[in-house]
Amino acid sequence: MSNTALLLIDFQNDYYSTYVGAKWALSDTETAAANAAVLLTEFRQQGLPIIHVRHEFPSDDAPFFLPKSEGAKIHKSVASLEGEAVILKHKINSFRDTELQKVLNELNVDKLVIVGAMSHMCIDAVTRAAVDFGYECHVAHDACATLELEFNGVTVPAKYVHHAFMAALSFGYCNVDSTDKLLNLVR
Repeated sequence: MSNTALLLIDFQNDYYSTYVGAKWALSDTETAAANAAVLLTEFRQQGLPIIHVRHEFPSDDAPFFLPKSEGAKIHKSVASLEGEAVILKHKINSFRDTELQKVLNELNVDKLVIVGAMSHMCIDAVTRAAVDFGYECHVAHDACATLELEFNGVTVPAKYVHHAFMAALSFGYCNVDSTDKLLNLVR
């Protein structure tokens, strides 16, 4: 499994309801991060590649992830250690205008285990892009978080947003499974 990397997307303070001053708290980020931390520990123990992705909007007019703010920092529950790659992005897709693909190529990675937030935005975008670039992708559904959405006067609970996007990804893009099952893949 040495060609498999863990990709942690946007586990940042502003997404945690337990973070004082969170600007965009998601539904159950803490549980998703706890599951991601289990995978993170396993990848560290095995010496497998780990890449953290952190989003900052380029302007102070943004609703969250303001440049150089505490809210835009990676949450302590899954913080990077020295030597682990941290990619800064300014767009939804972690590959767009970043060094992500270069880093993956340098690490000789061809499989990704993907966790993070938001299920319906950055997780969806990075997974689809990664598959288009030829990576084999595995998303830990219980290590991803999102929030409720509204469209055309209908409010969609976070649980249904999350499940709809996981169902779509598993239908034609990648393996979507639990943290426990993905641990078995890595071990």
